[in-house]
Amino acid sequence: MRSIARGLGLGSAAVALTALTAVAWPGTAGAAPAGTESLYAPSALVLSVTAGPDADTGTVLRAVTLVCAPRPGGTHPNPLTACRELRAVGSQLDPLAAPAPDAVCTREWDPMTVTADGVWQGRRLHYTYTFANPCGLRNTTGALFGF
Repeated sequence: MRSIARGLGLGSAAVALTALTAVAWPGTAGAAPAGTESLYAPSALVLSVTAGPDADTGTVLRAVTLVCAPRPGGTHPNPLTACRELRAVGSQLDPLAAPAPDAVCTREWDPMTVTADGVWQGRRLHYTYTFANPCGLRNTTGALFGF
């Protein structure tokens, strides 16, 4: 079984996706809900907000799951809007982390880092962005990191 998983390039991404789908669809042990016709893995991400300039060494303040396929769900407070935004920008998440045009923040250095890890439309996605301070994070134009 291990050699098959390696040959298909599944490795740890498959384990992470299985964990995500189990969270998204409780009681299914990682299986997609009945009636799913897609042969591709669901679009599912783990989003986090970390205090510090680096997600690897900072303190994770909060994290949510976001599932966009076959239907919006997860623990994100607004999965429908977040999935709609993701579909609009594809895997280029910088526009969703951009500050609102009318945002006014101080220039203090108190970094906050956001991450998105998982699978988006069948492809592995890893995204990290560091804001100068919490004000920058609060004033993003997108709902993706608004949790």
